[in-house]
Amino acid sequence: MGRCEHDHHDHQHDHQHKHDHQHEHACAHAGTPAVSRAPLVAGAEQAVFLIQKMDCPTEEKLIRDKLRGMAGIEAMQFNLIQRELTVQHRLSSVAAIVATLKALDMEPALKSDTLTGAVDLTEGMGDGAFKISRKKWLLMAISGMTAVGAEVVAWGGGQESSWLVIGLALIAILSGGLDTLKKGWIALRNFSLNMNFLMSLAVIGAAVIGQWPEAAVVIFLFALAEMIEALSLDRARNAIKGLMAMAPDLATVQDADGEWREVATGEVVLAALIRVKPGARVPLDGLVTDGQTTINQAAITGESMPVEKQAGDQVFAGTINERGSFIYRVTALQANSTLARIVKSVQQAQGERAPTQRFVDQFARYYIPVVVLAAILVATLPPLLMGLTFYPWLYKALVLLVIACPCALVISTPVTVVSGLAAAARNGVLIKGGAYLEMGRKIKALALDKTGTLTQGKPRVTDVQLVQQVTESAANVDGRLLLQLQRQAASLASRSDHPVSGAVVAHWQASGHAENLLEVGAFEALTGRGVQGDIDGEQFYLGNHRLVHEMNICNPALEARLSALESEGKTTVVLCSASQPLLILAVADTVRDTAAEAVASLHAIGVEAVMLTGDNTHTAQAIAAQVGISDARGDQLPQDKRDAINALRQRYGYVGMVGDGINDAPALAQANIGFAMGAAGSDTALETADVALMDDDLRKIADFIRLSKKTHTVLMQNITLALGIKAVFLVLALTGEATLWMAVFADMGASLLVVFNGLRLVRALRT
Repeated sequence: MGRCEHDHHDHQHDHQHKHDHQHEHACAHAGTPAVSRAPLVAGAEQAVFLIQKMDCPTEEKLIRDKLRGMAGIEAMQFNLIQRELTVQHRLSSVAAIVATLKALDMEPALKSDTLTGAVDLTEGMGDGAFKISRKKWLLMAISGMTAVGAEVVAWGGGQESSWLVIGLALIAILSGGLDTLKKGWIALRNFSLNMNFLMSLAVIGAAVIGQWPEAAVVIFLFALAEMIEALSLDRARNAIKGLMAMAPDLATVQDADGEWREVATGEVVLAALIRVKPGARVPLDGLVTDGQTTINQAAITGESMPVEKQAGDQVFAGTINERGSFIYRVTALQANSTLARIVKSVQQAQGERAPTQRFVDQFARYYIPVVVLAAILVATLPPLLMGLTFYPWLYKALVLLVIACPCALVISTPVTVVSGLAAAARNGVLIKGGAYLEMGRKIKALALDKTGTLTQGKPRVTDVQLVQQVTESAANVDGRLLLQLQRQAASLASRSDHPVSGAVVAHWQASGHAENLLEVGAFEALTGRGVQGDIDGEQFYLGNHRLVHEMNICNPALEARLSALESEGKTTVVLCSASQPLLILAVADTVRDTAAEAVASLHAIGVEAVMLTGDNTHTAQAIAAQVGISDARGDQLPQDKRDAINALRQRYGYVGMVGDGINDAPALAQANIGFAMGAAGSDTALETADVALMDDDLRKIADFIRLSKKTHTVLMQNITLALGIKAVFLVLALTGEATLWMAVFADMGASLLVVFNGLRLVRALRT
């Protein structure tokens, strides 16, 4: 045989959820847009406001322009879908910010403030805070009837400027459009070219040139469309809000005297015992202490089948207890439950600008001034240069102003991205930002770790063999030497939390021997090789194939035995003294049931699957053959995996990396998108992964990529719709074919079209 094959198992914490590089690593990726997390400016305070009247980018721009000029304001971050504004400032209080927002008629409510500690003044507002009042609906009904009445009277009498027509039109404008006119005045005072200002200008202009019925219809259609748009945007909000509502408000808690009573979920303390009846939802995260049951965890992990639970198993808030009654101990309060962290994570992701959204925002900055300038030129140049009648060209200019607002274009991207994030979250895939949702479609190669990713990560010892070099005289006496060596191996392994080490310890404990593990001194982990330590004054090593080779104690006979075991897909571990190998242990890990299907799904959508593992090449090839991977690379140290990702990026462009161990962190950081396995209940994975799979189902990576492609398609559809409709009406306006009310209908109709088109993604992954 040739020189020893290498087995690069790292005995340092491989089974923990890795990916503990910071989220900002995306900024370092070549070709990867940086995602703004709005990091806190040094020495600055932060306040979060709920802005009840902030639905459209129109309001966002008005607020941004006004606050930007205030002394002490460092940074702002807007979340239109959640109606949230985060302000970083160096003010002594937030009173000035609140006053400014109120002056803009935005009705702010403070959610949290680092100056005074965490507060929430929005809790008592309830869902009704965003609902349209009956009074508003009544005023809209009056506006609609009088606007139609003005049109009918004008059409029947042929007089658009009669007192009856003007009276009906004024009632329509004041009952349905007073808010719009007020916002238009505020925009004018603040020199903001927003939709409310443009619409107010169009209505006043129509009235000035005697088009009273049209002014009334325009203001009514605009106000009605805004109300419908607000209602439709609530669907996007509810997609996330519905997740949080899955946790019950009450929990059955055991008192100190042993009695059970109903307690508000928010008042339950850590370590409290909670009883859950069949058919009830689990109120908080915890560990089962008594009873057996099956729980539907679809809300958290997206698993389609119920999961068996017994003492010691973890349960999550919002999941459904299907069969038996059980008692569990609370491990996380309501605000820190896995469900709450999912909701918070998705809400934070909503506030980030995806690449398409950043492009659209930049486009809109230049688009509005250009169209407004065009409207001014249309109104003035033909009459001045060609002596044409002023009123028709002023009317055309007013139509252009109505078309000018890019609300449909700008609102389409956040609604689409939020719908995609919500669809993924409901199916156990947590995406940490719109950038990753959009980037997923570009992935051409996916690198997968083996242990804990393609396999269960729960290996067991299958073979225990004495090395032939042990002398015969020492090897007899009822196998006492074999027992002694296993005890030494287990003692060393107990100091490591690598899955293979865990299997060695578990094998010793399951053997039924009464002897305790031995004390290990001068313990040291040998990265990618194994561990070493002193037992009873003698140095011992427990390591992989590579370690035996590096110690120069590998011989042809040992090589043959190790190779034979490894060719069966087993991982070999050797206990050695400083001078010779003593004991061979073979450990096997089982492939996940869904691994082969997941790899096939990736191949079906054109993504190449590559295995990167610290295991020896024989083991890597054996596992790869079972799951359908042709490119399997063994003997990979952490830096080797990182270099492999870099090489894959050079070849394929966009590359993803899937893993569950901390030694994969360099590779995860190097990949365009890092996927964390089994993130349910893991703070680290939820906070640091680009994409977190809440369960261990690799098939969801292909689902994520398909969702990314569908999201991109919808985004392109929405941009095409928004720009296409505007282009058509710009031409119609210049040719005199478009009327004001047609322009309003087209503009707001386009907004509703793109919103509803984006909302289709909410159900994109539902099975």
